[in-house]
Order: sequence, then structure tokens, then C-alpha cells
Amino acid sequence: MNRVRAGKPLKPVRWPGGARCAFALSFDCDHETFELGTGRAAIGRVAWGEFGRRTGVPRILDTLSRHGVKASFFVPAVAGLIAPDALKPITDAGHEIGVHGWIHENTSLLTRDVEKDLMLRARDALHDMTGQQPVGHRAANWDLSAHTIDLVASLGFAYDSSMMADDSCYELMSDGLPTGLVEIPVDWVRDDAVYLLFNRAPPTRPWTPPDAVFDIFRREFDGAHAEAGLCQLVMHPFVIGYRSRIWILDQLIQHARDKGDVWFPTHAELAAWVTDPAAY
Repeated sequence: MNRVRAGKPLKPVRWPGGARCAFALSFDCDHETFELGTGRAAIGRVAWGEFGRRTGVPRILDTLSRHGVKASFFVPAVAGLIAPDALKPITDAGHEIGVHGWIHENTSLLTRDVEKDLMLRARDALHDMTGQQPVGHRAANWDLSAHTIDLVASLGFAYDSSMMADDSCYELMSDGLPTGLVEIPVDWVRDDAVYLLFNRAPPTRPWTPPDAVFDIFRREFDGAHAEAGLCQLVMHPFVIGYRSRIWILDQLIQHARDKGDVWFPTHAELAAWVTDPAAY
């Protein structure tokens, strides 16, 4: 039970600029590696991932731009290497790029040495492609090995965003000792794929209409606003990026904007603030 645990809470007593809460948006750009990371390469499923890059990401970037909001994009290195130029519009718009595995691999199945090698290769490849040094890590499918958090901490990342012990940030503990690593927690409740993803293996079907997904996410945000806390969302360009769904993102941002006192940080900005607001 003590291998990795939640440590001290990192919920700040205030947010920048007098904001009441933080709304941290993130997008997992799995693209073709959603298929390739399983060891398969079905042509149709690869094209499905390609939709995320060609169509989903531009729609997301357009929506974020219209609202003047920054976000974090977690990218498997191979997804970036397939089309490196596609990362430029993301970074040019001021968004963050984070590590999301080498090829969207299940890290819980890897040895420590292999996991470390792939994590380093992924970080270095994203740096080479973007000129940005990634400071954030998110495990593919949120599958962590017993070594993942120690590796993320030892390799100098500022934060991880793969775990679910809270809905506010906290410090990660490893074998009872503080790691100095910020956890920006995720949850399946705040993930678009849970409600909207079609998949043959394992067999899943979209079961929640977009209106209901919007309502769930809005209620998560409203709860965070009431508690003066954090609302963090995870979306995927090949899930949220369709014409019938992109409005969810647009209306969520507008709903938050209408409150008038909401901070929209990247995950890197959020980790820096909860660690030391005075130095931000």
C-alpha cells in the first residue's frame, strides 16, 4: 500500500489574479499510437487516429484561440515523429507539450530499465521536435508500474498527471518518502473517452449523449468553483474533435468565462503555482 501514496495536499489558499478556481484543460494526442501501442496496425484504426491530428487538433486549437485559453497536450513520441510539423501549431499558440509514453505503451507491463529508456527517449524526442523541454508526464491509459513515479521524479519532471487519489493537487510519496513531485490528478469521470469512445477490443460503445457529457463536466467545474478548487479535464482529439462534440469544449469554456473569476493554467503553470505561489 505504501509503494506510491498521496502525500501532503497542495491546494493553494489563493489562485493567481484573485481567481476563485483553476480550470486546467488537457488533450491526449494519442493519434495513430492508440492502435500502434497495442502492437497492432489495422489500417482503419490508424486512420481513425489520424483524424485526431488532421481534424480534431485544429478544431481544438481554434476553440481555445477564440476564448484566449491555454491548455496542455500530452503526446506519445511516436505520434509526434509521424508528423512533427503538426506539433508546431500547438507550441506556436503557447500551449504545453507533455510526455505521454513512447508509443502509448502500457508501462505496467515493462521492466524498470525498459520503462526508463522509453521515458527518456520520449522526452528527448519531444524536446528535439518542439524546442521545449517537457516538464510533465502522463502514463498511457494511466497504467503505471511500481517504478513509474520514482522514474518520473528521478528524471527531473515537475509533475505527473496519471493518478486519482484526490481532485486537488498533492505531493506524491514513494515508499513513505516525499518525492517532491506534484500530482495533477486525473479521473475517468473527467475523461471524454469514458463516455464517447467506440472501440472493438475491448468492446465499448458510446453510451452517453454529448448533452449529458457536457452536464457531467459542467457539474465538475461548478463543484470546483464552489470549493475554490481545481477542475481538471482530459479530452482526446479523436473523441472530442467531431462536429457534434467540439461544442462541449466551447460551451464549457464559455460557462467558466461567464463566472468571471477563473484561471486557465497549463498543467506546468498549475504545478509551479501549487508548489510555490510566491515564486510563480
